[in-house]
Amino acid sequence: MALGWCVGVLATHLLPARRRIAEINLRVCFPELNAVRRRRLLRANLRNLGLMLAEFSMGWMGSARALSRVPAHIDGLEHLRAAQATGRGVLLVGAHFTHLELCARLLAMHVPLAGMYRVMDSPVFEHIILRARLRYAAAMFTKDDLLGTVRHLRRGGVLWYAPDQDMRGKDSVFAPFFGVPAATITATHHLARLSGAVVLPFAHRREHDGSYRIDIRPALDDFPSADVVADTTRVNLAIEQMVRAVPAQYLWVHKRFKRRPGGYPPLY
Repeated sequence: MALGWCVGVLATHLLPARRRIAEINLRVCFPELNAVRRRRLLRANLRNLGLMLAEFSMGWMGSARALSRVPAHIDGLEHLRAAQATGRGVLLVGAHFTHLELCARLLAMHVPLAGMYRVMDSPVFEHIILRARLRYAAAMFTKDDLLGTVRHLRRGGVLWYAPDQDMRGKDSVFAPFFGVPAATITATHHLARLSGAVVLPFAHRREHDGSYRIDIRPALDDFPSADVVADTTRVNLAIEQMVRAVPAQYLWVHKRFKRRPGGYPPLY
């Protein structure tokens, strides 16, 4: 983690393109902050990218013994257990924080957990990462494997999923994220509708003392509804609340507002 922090300091100077994307996202999402506070948040966020390398490495390659020594607190397991007691699958809806891989691994030490992922561009990297994830995950489904994902949920499985990136070519709608229209995939609505799964927001954060807090929140009521846009808006709001709690730890270097509704100028 100390090495990751050093890499993060370098990242504030060596990643100009990603720095610019994060700067734009923070300006759009936090208009209430003055320029000085946004610069501080930007620097903290870029330093978290270095920590992300350490946290992903621990999540992918750390031994079970090493992971057992990571200080972590899990809140809300009772919500997950209550959902499982109904016999339905559970869809944990999270977001792309820098420590998502590590916290998924920490949760998987307590709950059989499957995940969805985007296939890597490099076949070698894809093989390495998929093998690493399958060391602890109950199953891994590509984002195009709708049938396999629905079957897993119908059998009562638990699935972690993060719908907070602009995925071109996917079924999506424009829903507000920090008050800004954002192209958002509708998979949460459709997976819940097709599988009957219970949808629970899944948040996690790194505390100031270096420990991790995982928070499984109560199920979304009356989800899914008949309105896909309303459901997608609810999901974005849940994710926004997670991000506002620890904005420096979110992956702001992604072009979240890459696609824009008609009449809106491009941001990047």
